Amino acid sequence: MQELGVEKGVCVNHEQGNQGLDQRCDGFVDGFDGNADQLATTYDPTNIRNAIVAYLNQNNDVRGVLTLGALAADPMIRAMREQGATDTFTLGTFDLSPGILEALDAGDLDFAIDQQQYMQGYLPVMFLDQFVKNGLLPAGDVATGPGFVTQENAAQVIELSSQGIR
Repeated sequence: MQELGVEKGVCVNHEQGNQGLDQRCDGFVDGFDGNADQLATTYDPTNIRNAIVAYLNQNNDVRGVLTLGALAADPMIRAMREQGATDTFTLGTFDLSPGILEALDAGDLDFAIDQQQYMQGYLPVMFLDQFVKNGLLPAGDVATGPGFVTQENAAQVIELSSQGIR
């Protein structure tokens, strides 16, 4: 987000105590050298929407909002559309859903960070096949992501999703 010009941001965490989600927010805050906050919410979409709107109304210097998945991204996108604020903020999320892909394609969401589950499932099978046939294993960690989905490549990801690839 900083590369997109954001100086202060907020990470919306809908499941505090989930180590993976906490680490995502911690990394976001660290990336801003502490010039970002974590906003704790619940699983309730109305609560998430209201918490984001209230936070942004109280912190008008925040210009970047990161959610940790569709559960929080969908209410954020709806709130931004209702307020006519999609161009006022840099908006990002983790993971993909049909609603997230539609918002990316429409330009209402700036990016989504994709784990690329296809690669997470496909590569282990290929590695196992090569190990059984040839005794070969990767020499180290093999990254399957993150992949970034933006308005520029959203249509391609939507097409690949319809084929079960993404």
